[in-house]
Amino acid sequence: MEIMLAPIALFVYNRPMHTRQTVEALRANAEAAQTALYVFSDAPSDAAASQAVAEVRSYIRSITGFKLVTIIERETNFGLARSIIDGVTRLCEEFGRVIVIEDDLIASPFFLKFINDGLTLYEKDERVISVAGYTYPIKRIHAKETFFLWGTDCWGWGTWKRGWDLFEKDGAKLLAELQRRQLCYQFDAQGTYEYTDMLRSQVDGRNDSWAIRWYASACLKNKLTLLPAHSLIKNIGLDGSGVHCSQFDNDPYSVDLWMHPIEVRPIPVQLDQDVENSLSRYFRSIKRRRIWNFLKTKLKWF
Repeated sequence: MEIMLAPIALFVYNRPMHTRQTVEALRANAEAAQTALYVFSDAPSDAAASQAVAEVRSYIRSITGFKLVTIIERETNFGLARSIIDGVTRLCEEFGRVIVIEDDLIASPFFLKFINDGLTLYEKDERVISVAGYTYPIKRIHAKETFFLWGTDCWGWGTWKRGWDLFEKDGAKLLAELQRRQLCYQFDAQGTYEYTDMLRSQVDGRNDSWAIRWYASACLKNKLTLLPAHSLIKNIGLDGSGVHCSQFDNDPYSVDLWMHPIEVRPIPVQLDQDVENSLSRYFRSIKRRRIWNFLKTKLKWF
């Protein structure tokens, strides 16, 4: 089976050290030399960000090791959501598929192969909306190498034009439909994660998340995403350096990056209920940890 290598859309802003690590990890993939890299560099939102943005732009102009490198430097500040929506739409229109990476994600040397293999295998299957590389550090309950979950993921993923065409920008429309169809409990990972609150915050202008709208768009269409049993992506941005990322003293999303190939084979295209249940338990444990950390902080003042 001939594999068509999808172009990479890399979104960067003002973190030169993170960006360098992200690019170096991608370049360590064997497929990088035959992959087109498109780097979308956002303009500074204020004077304070100007120097760091300039450093990032200086670095990305030196990138080598890919089939070609195309740099798109925004002349005005788009913000992450607008930049990603614009960039993914552009590459899907031109190439029919895309792999999406942000400037705080470290990829395994086998990430590109996994995503490309998945995009090729499930290209014609309308039930599948995307292929993603990050897997939460949940307890393993079976030996499967891959599985399907409801919705989408946003840390290192790929999709086709047919998948991205389902993306709905209007958060209010998505929220109303989730409520009308009484899907909020399922949308919230069986009531264990505050996805509905995140979407409501986007509607109210308290965040500008594209990812929550991508997840909601997929869920409302009852679409599935293929994921690996071991994480091929590690997020290094939860250190307070990102515009949209919080800092964690003990990062609950930290994973050991998987440094081995994961074979993409045909499996039943259906929600893996065992993994879904494990994920709900994991989210519940995070919620308990947040409450306990909050109480410990409060108790220090008494």
